[in-house]
Amino acid sequence: MPTLDLTVGPEAGKGQRLDVFLADRIEGLSRAQVRKAIDAGGARVGSFIRKAGYKLKPGDRVRVEYEAPEPEPGPLVAQVIPLKVLYADADVVVLDKPPRLVVHPGPGHPSGTLVNALLYHFPEVAAVGHPERPGIVHRLDQDTSGVMVVARSPRAWSFLHHQFKNRVTWKTYLALAWGRVTAAEGKLSWPLGRHPKEGSRMSVRARSPKRAETFFQVQRTFKDTTLLEVKPVTGRTHQIRVHLAAAGHPVCGDPVYGRKREPREFPRIFLHAHTLSFLHPESEERLTFASPLPPDLEAVIARELRLN
Repeated sequence: MPTLDLTVGPEAGKGQRLDVFLADRIEGLSRAQVRKAIDAGGARVGSFIRKAGYKLKPGDRVRVEYEAPEPEPGPLVAQVIPLKVLYADADVVVLDKPPRLVVHPGPGHPSGTLVNALLYHFPEVAAVGHPERPGIVHRLDQDTSGVMVVARSPRAWSFLHHQFKNRVTWKTYLALAWGRVTAAEGKLSWPLGRHPKEGSRMSVRARSPKRAETFFQVQRTFKDTTLLEVKPVTGRTHQIRVHLAAAGHPVCGDPVYGRKREPREFPRIFLHAHTLSFLHPESEERLTFASPLPPDLEAVIARELRLN
């Protein structure tokens, strides 16, 4: 996330509102985007977080942390990227997404994504859903592996989108968390929102949080970690990772919400979308699909067993 340091001169900037001052000096960022950064606690004058209407004085030292403006998206291209298809018909494709595959193009990932692969294997998705992420009705983080469903027709996209929005879909994840979770099962229900100081992160201490619920069940306890089956009721960004971290049991290998210093290395974040259940757009029959732990995470479990 870019950071900019500025000093208010004896004339330039004197008496200006903080948001106006910054909008004039950050290329490509609108005043509304500047306000968003300020509201998230990203602007400091001296050592104090200031609001958008703060009037600047000569000599004020301003530091702002903001999200870089996204470049205009280029045309989507089909790419020969292998996919593991669990199920496909005229309406849907169910995939087992590998780790490190970004779902759709965005900043830093203009190509080489799941969408680029879909356009090659299932070109009809180009006309389905959002033009910048065709066919996509839900996402997994780049390093999260597991089962996903993609729409192959506009009708299927609308039907599935409605299910995810209204929580008709059922999802379970497998997560290896730090510490020994003593309760056999439980619910985490801290509301979530943007971190008050770091806009790219989510937090249980957000200024405008939204309801979030996550159920968990212990699958196996190791020396200093616990394998959990996790069921998110709501679908907030990074929900499982933030909830487990707030509970004192961050996901192993999580570079954002995990332990700053882990006693051993992990190949990636240990979070895997294990099952997905949804109503089929045509038959409305409930279908359930499962993805076993991939080899890299199975190797982690084998190591944890040896450490017991």
